[in-house]
Amino acid sequence: MTAPALPQLNSILMSREGRLLRITFNRPDQMNAVSLELHDELVEALWFAQGDTGSDLIVLTGAGRAFSAGGDLDHLQRNAENPHLFDHEARMAKRIVYTMLDIEKPVVCRMNGHAVGLGATLALLCDIVFAAEGAKIGDPHVGLGLVAGDGGAVLWAQRIGLARAKEYLFTGELLTAQKAAELGLVNHCVPLDELDARVDEFCQKLMAGSMNAIRATKLLTNLELKRIAHAVMETGIALESLSVRHPDHLEGVMALKEKRKPVFGRP
Repeated sequence: MTAPALPQLNSILMSREGRLLRITFNRPDQMNAVSLELHDELVEALWFAQGDTGSDLIVLTGAGRAFSAGGDLDHLQRNAENPHLFDHEARMAKRIVYTMLDIEKPVVCRMNGHAVGLGATLALLCDIVFAAEGAKIGDPHVGLGLVAGDGGAVLWAQRIGLARAKEYLFTGELLTAQKAAELGLVNHCVPLDELDARVDEFCQKLMAGSMNAIRATKLLTNLELKRIAHAVMETGIALESLSVRHPDHLEGVMALKEKRKPVFGRP
């Protein structure tokens, strides 16, 4: 059977290495910050990957020195000033999370650099995460006056427990890859110059196994995570949509652009 042609996208590169499908965020000059285009294209890329008959395993990574530095600042400002524009992204965010949880193939994250905000959510939605030393991961939604509604509330508690998840989601603190590995947030922290070899070695181990059994085991182990996601995501996205409309969000974005501390209001 001939493998289907790969989608040609602007902000995401897709390539095959045998039966391995590589999805690469491709905005290296912006540290792969998520623009509206990348966000929409990610839905398309993941939908294709889910049904791709030409692959058995997926690697998700970023071009350049970052995995994904979170939301593009200009894009965040546009949404903060025109909150109704976020409604489209809210719908797409749910599709991204649900699709990643529905993909039966193993998804390996090659976290080559910082994974922040939505970037952290995308990394943690992967089944196995290899993070490079020097990289940081965190979900600083609250620092921008936003609710961590696009997956953080689903994923962090499942990986490191509720108490630690609350600590890091409430503060938005970024963790080093080493600390994240110690906590169990990511699977492995490895030297950057060994990252490709370690990811390749692990992928080859999976590819040599019974893909039927591996897929079914992923389906089984994801059942509880999917149950939680379906219970939490609707409310999470609704609350994030409300927070986009709150003055704290615009203040958080402008403070970040102006490189100053935000001055948030009271509830």
